[in-house]
Amino acid sequence: MKKSFITLLLCLCCSFVIKAQTNSPHVERPRLVIGIVVDQMRWDYLYRFYPRFGEGGFRRLMNEGFSCDNTHLNYIPTVTAIGHSSIYTGSVPSIHGIAGNNFYKNDTLVYCTDDPTVTGVGSNSPAGKMSPRNLLVTTIGDELKLATNFRSRVIGVALKDRASILPAGHTPDAAYWFDDETGRFITSTYYRKSLPQWLNDFNQRDLARQYLLQDWDTLYPIETYTASTADSTAYELPLADTPILPVPTSHLFEQKGYSVIRTTPYGNSLTLELAKAVLKGEQLGQGSETDMLTVSLSSTDYVGHQFGTYAIETEDTYLRLDRDLADFFRTLDETIGKNNYLLFLTADHAAAHNFRLMQDCGIPAGGWYAGTVKDSLNAVLDKQFGSGHPLVKDILNYQVFFDHAYIRQANIDLRAAKACAIDFLKSYPQFAYVADMEDLSNATLPADVRERAINGYNRLRSGDIQLIMQPGWYNIDRPDKTGGTDHGVWNPYDAHIPLFFMGWHIESGNTFHPVHMTDIAATVCALLRIQMPNGCIGTPVETVVE
Repeated sequence: MKKSFITLLLCLCCSFVIKAQTNSPHVERPRLVIGIVVDQMRWDYLYRFYPRFGEGGFRRLMNEGFSCDNTHLNYIPTVTAIGHSSIYTGSVPSIHGIAGNNFYKNDTLVYCTDDPTVTGVGSNSPAGKMSPRNLLVTTIGDELKLATNFRSRVIGVALKDRASILPAGHTPDAAYWFDDETGRFITSTYYRKSLPQWLNDFNQRDLARQYLLQDWDTLYPIETYTASTADSTAYELPLADTPILPVPTSHLFEQKGYSVIRTTPYGNSLTLELAKAVLKGEQLGQGSETDMLTVSLSSTDYVGHQFGTYAIETEDTYLRLDRDLADFFRTLDETIGKNNYLLFLTADHAAAHNFRLMQDCGIPAGGWYAGTVKDSLNAVLDKQFGSGHPLVKDILNYQVFFDHAYIRQANIDLRAAKACAIDFLKSYPQFAYVADMEDLSNATLPADVRERAINGYNRLRSGDIQLIMQPGWYNIDRPDKTGGTDHGVWNPYDAHIPLFFMGWHIESGNTFHPVHMTDIAATVCALLRIQMPNGCIGTPVETVVE
């Protein structure tokens, strides 16, 4: 009797243990995480164009989502590769290693995602020789993979290679980007050996050609575009013969090929069509673990550079994007479920107003050409040190790069060369501050600007001297260029970006509490209950996660 009782007790205990193991709490997470980056989107576009937005796109984000209205980049230079890296790693160039779109690595100029060890998949063009190997830290997607023992799936899409590759991280299932030669979305052997059938089917549709054959006219009557300057101004760079709408994209396509789509709103439409094809083809959000899709909308950057921030073309691009986003959000609602996905939308940087427009409005501004400054600087250094060889090899990312190999060979004192260069550069009125990048902590800069410069300095990949511009000034890529615009500096027009969270466990609202770009990854990881990326310096936005 006693023995039978003990046996029964043991059986009951075992059944409780088994039940406890079977019913162990599963971490609650959304079915899908979607990160959307609108390349070069200024925060104030939300309000300049608000009266013309529909209810399902940006207004839906503003009404249903949580908006961090005081979000800034906390580093310089403010460029695409760094922005996409910093959003998804929660880190800065000094740590994540992406010091620019282009930077020097072992004294050699490299493109941020170049990788000669891989080949293209889907195309034989050089555009396929890309990977994330220059990124030194993990991303949200990498940490999601680690948290789920690699059962989660992570995919990145964009027109720009860097805007697809860097957000997706080191361990994604794929990253896809646009090949100008073929009009196809491609990848590299870093990710896979062949394109999936669903992507071959998508490429076969040749949507880029279909879009470009439509030509580009305004979505609404042109006289209603009152948030912009006149259609033809000196503040724009014409995409065709004249800077006016409609843009004959069909004719340009015959002349230049598929690359034309980048500088039209159709590039965003194409990218979001691909994003929908990824959802269906890969069945993202339909498995047992949380999946992630990173989407970067690159055409807003190309359009901004070409036409500037006040062009009708730019306004029309955002009005069309608003409709495309509304359509994409509806697709998410239908395929994933309105409360089953976590979405965030932000920008990698913003942009300055055209300097001639500012000058004509009586606002201090200007453009400067780095090549001219470099030549003058080398002449001064040659006179001082008598080297007969240029000591400065580049001015890039608002930084001066010395030729370290030659300076060592010629036994020139680098500190003396930097001091001479700094003294000369201070004579230029466009440079508010000029600082030795190895001694930024002691530089006489405003504290906030100094911190951004320190965050942007990677000792193995950045330059020797930091150039801080006067407000309104930016670098131009040829001496006679006056149209369009650029970005890259610390000022609010380049660094103030939109940031929305919407969907799973997100209450509507907004905050003007200061938020850094590096807080985005920390916030997403906190919501998912996964570890932050291994170089993350951000902190979760409490009003979002609480």
